[in-house]
Amino acid sequence: MTIRSLPLAPAARPVDECVPSGRIVPLDEASAATLAHLFGVLADGVRLRLLSGLCEAEEPVCACDLVLPVDRSQPTVSHHLKVLSDAGLVRGDREGRWIHYRPTDLGYRLYDVVRAAESGWTRL
Repeated sequence: MTIRSLPLAPAARPVDECVPSGRIVPLDEASAATLAHLFGVLADGVRLRLLSGLCEAEEPVCACDLVLPVDRSQPTVSHHLKVLSDAGLVRGDREGRWIHYRPTDLGYRLYDVVRAAESGWTRL
């Protein structure tokens, strides 16, 4: 059997002549920093579960009702709700001694991204 080598196709453009096409337009730095911060907030599993629970609830939820579903202490849940609130993902409304939380529009939009990502990896 005779072994033959195949000729290589010439490169479309030599590497030293690379000219940027201008077709790639990344996020501006401020938007990228804001999104990185928001995704960092959601990178914690407890906060992600809290946001998902609030987004799935039909009405605002008292902070005390979030302790059992995420299996964390009340101070831990309060801390994570504050982080979500500071990031603009949830809003708390005080009613007497209690604070009832609900997602903001941004919280719902980011939760939609989470759901889309979740459905993407379940199809793999």
